[in-house]
Amino acid sequence: MSGHEEARAVLADGRFSSDKRKDGFPLFTLDAATLQQLRSQPPLMLGMDGAEHSAARRPVIGEFTVKRLAALRPRIQDIVDHFIDDMLATDRRPVDLVQALSLPVPSLVICELLGVPYTDHDFFQSRTTMMVSRTSMDDRRRAFAELRAYIDDLITRKESEPGDDLFSRQIARQRQEGTLDHAGLVSLAFLLLTAGHETTANMISLGVVGLLSHPEQLTVVKADPGRTPMAVEELLRYFTIADGVTSRLATEDVEIGGVSIKAGEGVIVSMLSANWDPAAFKDPADLDVERGARHHLAFGFGPHQCLGQNLARMELQIVFDTLFRRIPSLRLAVPMEEVPFKADAVIYGVHELPVTW
Repeated sequence: MSGHEEARAVLADGRFSSDKRKDGFPLFTLDAATLQQLRSQPPLMLGMDGAEHSAARRPVIGEFTVKRLAALRPRIQDIVDHFIDDMLATDRRPVDLVQALSLPVPSLVICELLGVPYTDHDFFQSRTTMMVSRTSMDDRRRAFAELRAYIDDLITRKESEPGDDLFSRQIARQRQEGTLDHAGLVSLAFLLLTAGHETTANMISLGVVGLLSHPEQLTVVKADPGRTPMAVEELLRYFTIADGVTSRLATEDVEIGGVSIKAGEGVIVSMLSANWDPAAFKDPADLDVERGARHHLAFGFGPHQCLGQNLARMELQIVFDTLFRRIPSLRLAVPMEEVPFKADAVIYGVHELPVTW
């Protein structure tokens, strides 16, 4: 499905399953061993349906409200300022923005939110990168297993030594209710650590590329930082980086957009195509930071809409506002066509982003 209206219809329809363990579910680049590993693990929230999904999602929603995340804003600002301080202090240019800012900011933010010791961030950053890169299938399986084992140990430690973080609060709540579910918490942690890091990191890099390569749009944002939230929405629409988790399996016969889909057939929803649908967005190939594109599907739609979207928006707004305010002369250090991009089934992003000022 590539149309905006049709994509929303599929993603909101309970007759389409997200459970990747079901026979016939459309999966890509998975060999038999990887598929067996996937089916042997408790499902992530992304792979749950109906009441099971609602029950898993409901207790965590409160952790990602605008009000709760507002308390994290000063810490995010400090983190961003710290890494920009380091950029300004170096006498070596150009600077690789991916290594200097895009990767470490979301890494440290997610560590703060979830109670992950920052001393461990290099480990899970490298493993999540390996899982979404064009590495061998053996490397991806090893990264998956190592990250899962680390998270299992992290939850075990928090069960005995709770702190003031998302997982400690979930453990306390489940104990009070008599529903402590270690395996479920491991699955939740795995989802939040991986989904909350790599996608935001790539969006920072791509957003900077988008604005630097469209200087007239950057001028609008610099002239009025109040426009940054609207610019973030347009950049999310324009790039739609997380476009590989939108497979579904029809559990009943369904008709969407005049197309008959039989029970047991797989459906692929292209968020990027939906976000570039001219029926929903005028001149979709144009980057227009004043578009007001809040109805984009970069965070999905329906019951599986991204849990951490408020956090991602806040991080992006703080990064773009701070970066272009503190380094107003920032520019690409190589021609746009020489910026090394990566593209695979899960993430579209930037390998390196040489910038100077």
